[in-house]
Amino acid sequence: MAEPRGPLMSPGFWLHHAALVWRQAMERGLRPLGLTPTQFNLLASAGWLARTTGRLPTQQEVADQSGADRMMASKVLRTLEERGLLVRAPDPHDARSLRLEVTEAGREVASRAVRVAVQVDEELFGEAGERLREDLRAVAAQRLGEG
Repeated sequence: MAEPRGPLMSPGFWLHHAALVWRQAMERGLRPLGLTPTQFNLLASAGWLARTTGRLPTQQEVADQSGADRMMASKVLRTLEERGLLVRAPDPHDARSLRLEVTEAGREVASRAVRVAVQVDEELFGEAGERLREDLRAVAAQRLGEG
């Protein structure tokens, strides 16, 4: 085991602070759309899962995809539903599950929010973005079951 060298030598320290900068930039960019980064993440995950699987995702699948806590995701998704950005409906085959469908208004807001996210990524990470994405993906694969 390596000896402690101080926080400035820790990749985790810099990852944490970089995530704070990224989140602040996302908050600023999403504010005009009336979304928080968490709301965007859940809304975009619902749409992405529906497009890639060809079926309406469950609330749990969306929470898992976005990395959100189940209870927090439920509250945020309820807020998105109240705004008319998605519909939560009981799964006809499992009364304990809710299926999520992004509405036309939700697709429009999500599309605009994705453009914000791309712009933030380009501004913050530039040409290093692709390499950084792959490095972070390798670490995150432990959580996502890819590793």
